[in-house]
Amino acid sequence: MRPRPRRSAGGTIAGIFGGLTAMIVLGILGLTLFAGQDGVSGTRTTTSSGGGTSPREKATDSKLYKTGVLTPVSCTLPTIEPSAASMRRFMDVLSDCLDVSWSKQFEKAGLPFDKPDRVFWLEPGRSPCGTYPAPGASAFYCPANNTMYVGLRHVVETSGGEPLSHYAVFARVIAHEYGHHVQDRAGILLYADRRMETGDTGTRNEASRRIELQAQCFAGAFLGSERATLPMTQEQYTAMIIDLRGRGEDRLPPEERDHGLGRHYAGWVVTGYDGRRLTLCNTWTAPSSKVS
Repeated sequence: MRPRPRRSAGGTIAGIFGGLTAMIVLGILGLTLFAGQDGVSGTRTTTSSGGGTSPREKATDSKLYKTGVLTPVSCTLPTIEPSAASMRRFMDVLSDCLDVSWSKQFEKAGLPFDKPDRVFWLEPGRSPCGTYPAPGASAFYCPANNTMYVGLRHVVETSGGEPLSHYAVFARVIAHEYGHHVQDRAGILLYADRRMETGDTGTRNEASRRIELQAQCFAGAFLGSERATLPMTQEQYTAMIIDLRGRGEDRLPPEERDHGLGRHYAGWVVTGYDGRRLTLCNTWTAPSSKVS
């Protein structure tokens, strides 16, 4: 069976990808309150590292959750100019920062880690997980070759008219896809895939939401750890949260949601951003009401 890509919603639309085969890619005060509640190069195979001895334990009790806050790496992002070359530089600088940050975190956990490959594309193409671009999505992570795919122009075209000056909106997309690589390297995706292969539609979609919302939290934890140097100004933060609220699946019935409601899609970023501790990103033990 062809590996499933882990996709991010590319624009301000609801319900980008439903079903098994296509899955896997406001009020600031209200979101803060949410955060405080309850918690293409060579082919490689998905790792089975992480805490515990079973796939379930690797998701619910990963060693990553015990590593505390992400260590700041003093990431400074360049401005984005209206050219593909400028967007590529922005993505490369950000990805380099993510490589360093998550390498340090896996080292703290005593887990092996290798950086993902990157394909920042201008023309349509094909990955082991399928062709790109796909309708409504500007980015995805392919676990078959541990590669992030992002459209240099498509990420702007699917942003709902977001100005390039709001670089945090685009940074979150990259950090989210990198979060899927983190899940893959930690062995978390293996548990998710098994649930999606054996469960009914409701079980599959809930597993997908837990995957996607955890990647949101991981992205928030990174952005929060680098808030001083990026810099993450109040303007950038607000633009990012408004964008995220617009990407929720609020117009879909519960059984069809595979990414989550807008308040959760934004809220888990806030949880990671404010707390930065990875234990807060354990969506696998969160109640269903927080991952709907």
